[in-house]
Amino acid sequence: MTPGAELAQAESFDRADRLTAIVVFDIDGVVRDVGGSYRRALADTVEHFTGGAYRPSQTDIDALKAEGIWNNDWEASQELVYRYFAQGRSREATRSTLQLDYNELVAFFQARYRGPDPTHWTGYICQEPLLLSRAYFEQLTHAQIRWGFFSGATTGSARYVLERRLGLSDPTLIAMEDAPGKPDPTGLLQTVSLLKGLDTTPVIYVGDTVGDIRTVINARQAQPDRPWLAVGVLPPHVQTTEAHRQPYRATLQTAGAQVVFDNAQELTPAAIEALLTE
Repeated sequence: MTPGAELAQAESFDRADRLTAIVVFDIDGVVRDVGGSYRRALADTVEHFTGGAYRPSQTDIDALKAEGIWNNDWEASQELVYRYFAQGRSREATRSTLQLDYNELVAFFQARYRGPDPTHWTGYICQEPLLLSRAYFEQLTHAQIRWGFFSGATTGSARYVLERRLGLSDPTLIAMEDAPGKPDPTGLLQTVSLLKGLDTTPVIYVGDTVGDIRTVINARQAQPDRPWLAVGVLPPHVQTTEAHRQPYRATLQTAGAQVVFDNAQELTPAAIEALLTE
């Protein structure tokens, strides 16, 4: 059996009721380290559109993400530009007078993240360290745990890391183009539906932001009969010192994470069983 065939999941189990759980993963900060790619492109974009006057730090970006509604990094870039120019006056007035071209902002961001050639990528995306291995997903499959991905990344970016970098074969994925942004739970619900478990199969969503955790809370409201669990992961950029780690961990726990790991691979089949029996 080829590795791709071994990882194919759609009909890999004889009976849906043999599933112990469904695990859905965010991608950025969970599958790949985007501190030097998406976040770098975000900072570049804000710096460019503020005329070099302001380059947001990782702490600035974390503070924005902690609001729970800025999962889209293009929109996050735009918001930070608006907030810079809004100092001392209303944000509404700034938005109406600044006349920021969103499409131009997105194009600039993508030129940094993907590179100037939209076909042959040479940008920051090529330098992203992987945080998970293909062997980890094989471990979940062998434990009769289905898995997939719900991410605010574009389909091209998500499939680049999942298929070309990790070597997964046609993984179940709902990306930016497929559903509203988080914390709207629609994309998570779509991912779970594609994985074809029973209506009562527990679902674990693994993410690194407040928006990810709130997505689980909203999914609970949409489907209250199914068990929904939120697992937080500390992105690499906050793991450099305890002064960064602990506040970020506390933020995810306060938002509703059942547990927070340093790396998603700590969510082993045994850890999943423990979560489901608590």
